[in-house]
Amino acid sequence: MVTEQFSGPPEEADLTRADSLAREIFSDVANKWALLIIELLGDRTLRFSELRNEVEGISHKMLTQNLRMLERNGLVEREVHPTVPPRVEYTLTEPGQALRTTIDALCRWTRHHLGHIEASRRRFDS
Repeated sequence: MVTEQFSGPPEEADLTRADSLAREIFSDVANKWALLIIELLGDRTLRFSELRNEVEGISHKMLTQNLRMLERNGLVEREVHPTVPPRVEYTLTEPGQALRTTIDALCRWTRHHLGHIEASRRRFDS
């Protein structure tokens, strides 16, 4: 499906339309890897290897794909230093920092309600 260009004021964007850019953005940033990467970057600049070591279970391929997607969406900035081997660092941009506020709240909510959700799953599954 082709994403429809929107030229009106942001508050008038119809987020529910199937061809809305907002739907693509939701899909991009609302995955477990993107959320964890944004949360880990926080106020820091990290190298690829540091991110990979901190995000337990992520493959090289998934980290690469998610960092590229975050960079494409303007949420992460990638800086390549001309060294041998090249040193690549990632930092959140201003919109990435703004999104991090929401992700921080989601992380707090998850920690706060983890026990309730575990108990509900046990009841449901039995």
